[in-house]
Amino acid sequence: MNESDDKLSCRTGCGACCIAPSISSPIPGMPDGKQAGVRCVQLDADQRCGLFGLPERPSVCVSLKPEAQMCGQDRLHALNFLRQLEYLTSV
Repeated sequence: MNESDDKLSCRTGCGACCIAPSISSPIPGMPDGKQAGVRCVQLDADQRCGLFGLPERPSVCVSLKPEAQMCGQDRLHALNFLRQLEYLTSV
């Protein structure tokens, strides 16, 4: 498997990474960040980040990259994986 085989694209209709984790830094429209499980106001109708590629995007969001273990085959897998990760990093 080469390096390009490991890279995934963000899945339309997922949005798990904009819902499941907490974000402690300010987000445009959410100056106090957001709690885990709360939908980010920047998540658009296609479940994609409205700040993707913009400098206003929080660094935690920039650092979170889609990967097979996290994203799985569907949105439910991604939500569950990220909820578990959020739990494990908050205890």
